[in-house]
Amino acid sequence: MHLIFDADDTLWENNIYFERAFDEFVDYLDHSTLTPVEVRAVLDELEAVNARIHGYGSLQFGRNLQQVYQHLSERHIAESDLQTVMSFAKRILEQPIELMSGVEETLDYLAPRHDLTICTKGHFEEQKLKIDRSNLGKYFAHAEIVKEKTADAYKSLVEARRFDAERTWMIGNSPKSDINPALEAGLNAVFIPHSRTWILEREEIREAPGRLLRLDSFEGLKEHF
Repeated sequence: MHLIFDADDTLWENNIYFERAFDEFVDYLDHSTLTPVEVRAVLDELEAVNARIHGYGSLQFGRNLQQVYQHLSERHIAESDLQTVMSFAKRILEQPIELMSGVEETLDYLAPRHDLTICTKGHFEEQKLKIDRSNLGKYFAHAEIVKEKTADAYKSLVEARRFDAERTWMIGNSPKSDINPALEAGLNAVFIPHSRTWILEREEIREAPGRLLRLDSFEGLKEHF
């Protein structure tokens, strides 16, 4: 089998650090009327637009926060304010890599039995650094970092690696990036939900020819592969 793994929020925690940065931002903004949920809605709308143009990553998240601050702030905005807002995002880069429960033991079990690949999206250097810091690279024959995970991106990866699509499985937590486009590309998929998946990565899983497996935990992969 060829097993392709998402990285953020599948192999290690990721979105929780962005949520913590957002909480710091809300406290700093200290808006007189808007609730955190309402501020989040403004950020979500902006991120949906900017992601298509500028991509992902901590620094882009910081720039998004700066734009929201400039839009919603009720006081004079100094350059130091924008620097403070950016610092919330920059601290994400300093967080330790926190592997999901059972990840390393499961990869150690799977690696001798199957061909393992990482496929992650985002800022190239940032994603590469996380892979390096995770110390999981030894389990994977290849790591692919793409701007966006689409059906065409998966088809290109399968073609380049000469995988048999019917024997290839995409494993991840995001219906939008991991599951639906992989199924659309003719692959199989394993959906391992994460309770803190980024809202822009959530959508209904669509019917497709490929097989779909739903698991409650990463360790469950050992029972199927």
